[in-house]
Amino acid sequence: MAQQQTSPDEVVLGQEAGGARVITLNRPRQLNGISDRVVYLLAQFLEKWEEDENAKLVVFKGAGRAFSAGGDLKMFYEGKSDDSCLEVVYRMYWLCYHIHTYKKTTVALVNGLVMGGGAAMVAPLKFAVVTEKTIFATPEASVGLHTDCSFSYIHSRLPGYLGEYLALTGARLNAREMISAGLATHFVSSEKLEELEKRLLNLDTGDESAVRAVIEEFSTDVQPDEDSVLNKLSTINKCFSVETVEDIIKAFESEARIDGNQWIAPVLKGLRRSSPTALKITLRSIREGRKQSLPECLKKEFRLTMNILRSVVNGDVYEGIRALSIDKDNAPKWNPASLEEVKNEDIDRVFQSFSPEQELQVPSDDSNR
Repeated sequence: MAQQQTSPDEVVLGQEAGGARVITLNRPRQLNGISDRVVYLLAQFLEKWEEDENAKLVVFKGAGRAFSAGGDLKMFYEGKSDDSCLEVVYRMYWLCYHIHTYKKTTVALVNGLVMGGGAAMVAPLKFAVVTEKTIFATPEASVGLHTDCSFSYIHSRLPGYLGEYLALTGARLNAREMISAGLATHFVSSEKLEELEKRLLNLDTGDESAVRAVIEEFSTDVQPDEDSVLNKLSTINKCFSVETVEDIIKAFESEARIDGNQWIAPVLKGLRRSSPTALKITLRSIREGRKQSLPECLKKEFRLTMNILRSVVNGDVYEGIRALSIDKDNAPKWNPASLEEVKNEDIDRVFQSFSPEQELQVPSDDSNR
């Protein structure tokens, strides 16, 4: 019989059923946004179960219509006058490292929105099951942040320059596209998801082949639709492989004038709405990520996040959150307002290393974790 490990009102629910363990993100009204309490409980459960010899399989899911829409932006906004977010940011990056290097078999059941930090919990797992309701995005640049929580590592390893495209434009992928891109492993109809979960909970093993066999009983082979962005990679690679954000936009604008490329105009519109500073930080981070290990990416991203939250260069992140989540006018006033006004030395300052004791302390080799 399944045993609940937390109060049913808690923001993360932990359940034990035989050799299976279930984590449920439980803030449905907030689209399971990741708060400091969520990070704390996730880390607690994962650490406990990794050491538990009886725990063989860990299943992640979200309550309501989202898996997780990512970080709780209001939490950052409320902490803008001090360093109160330092601890939760540090814990979140450690959690990302822990999920990437977790020693038990993991499955995500993703039936709805999965964005930003929420997507960072899904992409590294051994099995990520998505449905016709799943929507993926990494839109951080649109709120003045950068593509964080290990995504400079994840995006830089997607096919071609798809990672740069997703990070800079905030474009959404559906389940079929996630699988094609390598961001998910299996497609299961949402009406079968509950039965799949029951089967997994009754599977008293973490053997990957056994888990895969159960999932494949419910899964369907899918391909992206004909008009999917995954079928436009030649154009994306041509435009998003160039050196600067300005060059990317120029190349994309040129492609938009070609017959059959009507899909580009709305994507360009979204790109132009984002913080110019955040776009430049994001592009550089992903480009560096192509040559960096996971720990190196996480350490770099931790610096970027803290420097952005500390307004080392500007307060774009708070202006973006204000426009999206506080006043909800969707009219952020970026500073500076154009890419041409962003100074290279300011971007360098955001990437500047901390003193050794202030850096994110994650092992360079997961065998030492």
